[in-house]
Amino acid sequence: MGIAQINPKVGHIEGNVQKMKQFYNELLPQKPDLIVFPELCVVGYPPKDLLERWWFIEQIQKAKEELIALTSSSFHPGIVFGLPLPTGEKQGKGLVNAALLAFQGKIIHQQNKSLLPTYDVFDETRYFDPAQQQELVAFKGELLGISVCEDAWNDPEFWPKGRRYQLDPIQVMAEKGATCLVNISASPFQIGKEKVRFRLIHNHSQRFHLPFVYVNQVGGNDDLIFDGKSLACNNQGDFIKKAPGFREWARIVDLADQSTLIGDLFQDSIESVFDALVLGVQDYMKKCGFKKAVIGLSGGIDSALTAVIATRAVGPNNVLGISMPSPYSSAGSIEDSQRLSENLGIPFEVIPISSIYFSYLKTLSKSFAETKKDTTEENLQARIRGNILMAFSNKYGYLLLSTGNKSEMATGYCTLYGDMSGGLAVLSDVPKTMVYQIADYVNHKSEIIPREIIQKAPSAELKPNQYDQDTLPPYPVLDQIIELWIEDGLSVEEIAARGFDRKTVLWTVKRIDRNEYKRKQAPPGLKVTSKAFGSGRRMPIATDYSY
Repeated sequence: MGIAQINPKVGHIEGNVQKMKQFYNELLPQKPDLIVFPELCVVGYPPKDLLERWWFIEQIQKAKEELIALTSSSFHPGIVFGLPLPTGEKQGKGLVNAALLAFQGKIIHQQNKSLLPTYDVFDETRYFDPAQQQELVAFKGELLGISVCEDAWNDPEFWPKGRRYQLDPIQVMAEKGATCLVNISASPFQIGKEKVRFRLIHNHSQRFHLPFVYVNQVGGNDDLIFDGKSLACNNQGDFIKKAPGFREWARIVDLADQSTLIGDLFQDSIESVFDALVLGVQDYMKKCGFKKAVIGLSGGIDSALTAVIATRAVGPNNVLGISMPSPYSSAGSIEDSQRLSENLGIPFEVIPISSIYFSYLKTLSKSFAETKKDTTEENLQARIRGNILMAFSNKYGYLLLSTGNKSEMATGYCTLYGDMSGGLAVLSDVPKTMVYQIADYVNHKSEIIPREIIQKAPSAELKPNQYDQDTLPPYPVLDQIIELWIEDGLSVEEIAARGFDRKTVLWTVKRIDRNEYKRKQAPPGLKVTSKAFGSGRRMPIATDYSY
């Protein structure tokens, strides 16, 4: 059986079909019986409201016929692929998320997705009707049980509590006599998910003593990053093939193989996050038509890590770093930024903003005459920098990468139309403590991010002797509270019961809620945790509730 782990572009039906043909033809010489592609690979995942456009659905029908034609020759293998298909019914949504098996120029099996997720980033009941039943298909001496993504995520033994659905499609197909299980998927990356996914598939295979083939999409689509890492188990639940993460890949797997993969099958979590962010930036720029990026280098760790990620994603010649010192910038910040740029080999410019800043103060002096200096004057500097960076973006077509981390985005420790300016927020789902962990990983072989950047106390440098911890709890404390509130959904009292000071907890969660309006105006950010500020978190802006 062939596994084709591809990187589709959402909506680019013609390009996705050509990619599928390419991978199909590459595997032909090895004479597989069947080649399996990911969920909704014809349109890319998630296609969102494109599915509500009739002309888009018509294009899908044409693509379907092209792919069926690939199998016309009796010497050619069958193909399993995912796409949305109209039901022809007058009731319901009128579309299904389908897996098709084509062979010898015709469709011999269609299995629609049964379990339609509506949590986090998923919203499939908005577009699709669920399958009414699970059927098997006889193919090359086997009875195949083909499922789509979520259909493999409801194992009652794996989730003894809190199951989202009553139905387990995998169990149904196994009990009907399947001799091989195949799951086509578009499962987004998040830290720690790989181990859960592997354990789940191993459990299915071992429980029913059936080989299991799992084929996942790879690539970045907007805020979502798909890691691939397709795999195959034999009928004992032993892993016999594992695809690499974060890149396209196609191989043949012999499901009768009783040899097992040895060693650590799981990539280190921090390494995975770094690779995910690199792919996320790379695909966002490529799929949106950007060739170069511009970054404001402050001398801090967030902008440094963003520059490293961008450089890995698109190459040093395609990343411009700009330092914009104000009256409160330390000399070390400029020097550290320059050293970082030299280490990365990226172009670097210094554009002082002091004269512009003083001009702003003079212009506003009459209007502000009866007031005290506060964050207004501080934020002027951030907004000047944002304007300069956007000027480079406009003039040269660069994508401006904003550098704020999740801790800052959570508490509103960021400036609208200032450091929040940009087209992509690279670190917006990376807590500050994780930023340091990734920076250590980046430097594990040689010093790329200067040691001084990592060791210095975090500071916005918008006023004399300013440090983040003057106004924020220590990051190790803050980040744990943020995770418990946002990702785990605990109450103030439950978090305090974990040993945190209640006043600190209350201050933090109020800051998070009161800055929802800022995040609604932020650039899209790359998701790497179980709950990011983005499409999977839908909170009201104007609200007031008891904590």
